Amino acid sequence: MTAQPDILCIGAMLWDVIGRAPRRMAAGADVPGRIRHIPGGVALNVAVALARWGLKPAVLSAVGCDPEGEALAREAERLGVMTGWLARATDLPTDCYMAVEDSEGLIAAIADAHSLEAAGDKILLPLDSDLAGWRAPVVLDGNLTEQLLAQVAKDPRLAHADLRVVPASPGKAERLEPLIAARRGCFYLNRLEAEILAGHACPDAASAAQAVVRRGAARVLVTDGPNAVAEAIANGPTLIFTPPKVTVARVTGAGDCFLAAHLAAELNNQPREAALKQAVEASSAHVSGKDVP
Repeated sequence: MTAQPDILCIGAMLWDVIGRAPRRMAAGADVPGRIRHIPGGVALNVAVALARWGLKPAVLSAVGCDPEGEALAREAERLGVMTGWLARATDLPTDCYMAVEDSEGLIAAIADAHSLEAAGDKILLPLDSDLAGWRAPVVLDGNLTEQLLAQVAKDPRLAHADLRVVPASPGKAERLEPLIAARRGCFYLNRLEAEILAGHACPDAASAAQAVVRRGAARVLVTDGPNAVAEAIANGPTLIFTPPKVTVARVTGAGDCFLAAHLAAELNNQPREAALKQAVEASSAHVSGKDVP
C-alpha cells in the first residue's frame, strides 16, 4: 500500500442503528418514528467528518469478515476513509451501536464493541510496518479498553503523535485516566464526562475544562449541549464560545463532528479562537440535520 493517510483514527468502526421519534418520549413509550442503519463508531465518524474537510484519514479498528463487515468497509471507502489497515477477524462479528432519540435528544444507547475489545492491540500492528514512525495526528476513542489506552499512552510507536482523545460516552470516561496521568493528548469531552474525570460536579463547561486541566491534562475542550463550549489549557487563558440556537434533528455523532472540525481548522493553521468557532458551528449544523462542510 503506497498511499499514506494524513490522520489515524483508532477505535470503533461499526454499524449505527438509530431510532428517532419526532416528539418527546416517556420511559416505555412505543411511538412512530424513523430507524436508520448507517456507518458509525467514534473513530469512523471522526474519519468520515475529516474526509469531508478534504483530509485523508485512515481507521485502525477491528471489523468482522461477515457480510456486515464487508459492507461497512466498502461504505467507509466510498465516504473517503482509508480502510486498508483494518484488523479483519474471521471469528468475530462486526460491532454495532443502537440508540433511541426523541425531539429532546438521546434517550438511551447500547454500544456493542466486543469485537474491538477482543482484538486488543492487534489493531496497532500497522504501526510496525506501513505506518511506522507515525508523527501526524491520532484520534483515540474510549471504546478501546483501559489496558490498550494505557499501552498507547506509553507506546514508543506513537511517542511523537499528536493525540486527540474522546471518551465515546460518560460510562467510558474513566478509561482515559492513563492518558491524563501520562500528560498525553488533547481531550474532547462533554460536561458529564469532564465531571467524571474531575471527580466532582461543575456548573458549566469552562469550570469543567479547567478542573480536568488541574488533574494533569494539558488541553481540554468541553461541550455542554446547547450551552457555552469551553477550551482550557495549562498555563493559558480559557476560551468560551456560545453555540447558535438550532432545532434538534439528531444528536448522535455531534461530538465527533466537533472534534473533526476543530482538528481540521488547526491543521489549516487557524488560531485557537477560530478553530473553536469552526468546531461549534459544525456540530450545531450537524445537530440541525446538515452536513458540514
